[in-house]
Amino acid sequence: MKRRSRQRSGFTLLELMIVLIILVGLIAMVGPRLLGSQQKADIRTAEVQIGNLASALKMYVVDMKVFPATEDGLEALLKAPDDERLARKWAGPYIDGSKLPLDPWGNDFEYEFDAVEGGSSSSQPAFPRIFSAGPDSQAGTDDDIGNQPAEGEDESESSDSSDE
Repeated sequence: MKRRSRQRSGFTLLELMIVLIILVGLIAMVGPRLLGSQQKADIRTAEVQIGNLASALKMYVVDMKVFPATEDGLEALLKAPDDERLARKWAGPYIDGSKLPLDPWGNDFEYEFDAVEGGSSSSQPAFPRIFSAGPDSQAGTDDDIGNQPAEGEDESESSDSSDE
């Protein structure tokens, strides 16, 4: 009598469980590093986008001789002013596309410019503040990312959060 040998056609439950435990362990070790890298990449992307918007504002100033008011915001880079006299100077759009870019967290960039404050003898140059509310999507918190610190905030405070 010959015995039939059973061919093995798959994995046993024990083998699958061992593989799953190994995979979970690897993900637990590697996952936090990947997530930290993604957060750093998002912050760097926001910084680059802010730099691009600042460059577009500089081009706007070359033509218009003044930064857009806070009320006009960054939209002034896309649309000519309503005032016909000013519209003749406008040589935009100053950024590519028909819409303003969103920050890496899907929010609009904020824009603040106080011409009176900027022209005073403050330590800050007369340049608008462009910023993202950051990962928590709430302006005025420690994770905001901008081209200059918020009013009343030390430069050391704002640079610490962007270096991390």
